[in-house]
Amino acid sequence: MKARVSILMLTAAVICSLGASHSVRGLQTPREHLTEQEVELVKEAQILDKRIAVFIKAADRRIEVITGAAPSTSKQAKKEAELWGPLPTGTRGELMGDISRIFDEAITNIDDVSSRDDKNPLIPIALRNLAAAVSRIVGQLKPLEGQFSGDSETSSFDQLIDNAESIVQAASKLPPPVEKKGKGGKGKAQN
Repeated sequence: MKARVSILMLTAAVICSLGASHSVRGLQTPREHLTEQEVELVKEAQILDKRIAVFIKAADRRIEVITGAAPSTSKQAKKEAELWGPLPTGTRGELMGDISRIFDEAITNIDDVSSRDDKNPLIPIALRNLAAAVSRIVGQLKPLEGQFSGDSETSSFDQLIDNAESIVQAASKLPPPVEKKGKGGKGKAQN
């Protein structure tokens, strides 16, 4: 009887430890949505519109991988690789998830600047640039929607669309750009 109880207790301990180790594996650190070089470029871009441009370029790099589009020349690819590092890797679902989180981080950056200085003239410029890029990127991904395989790709795409809609909606609430007269009396739109 004692042996049977000991075996049951040992079996229970093994099952508990397997469950615990499985839970630890399930709590792996999430995938980074930016490469190390992209993180450095974000840190270097201290001005809002420049930082948003880095986020847009990072999202575009993931679109290049997803769609299979490559930079136009090998010279251009080499120059980009020196500055931005190698193109990101991952499944289509992971890359779309990266884009979604990049959009989210861009929104957070705009919100942070807005909370400190809601009259900052770079906010509408950055938001309009981001909205234009988001619309273009969603337009590139929409034709692939029928090819998505599995819940991961579908949920990543849905989250990306949600973030994109938030950005476009926020940009649509901006007042129209103010015309500034330049040299020769010609007006130039100011965001």
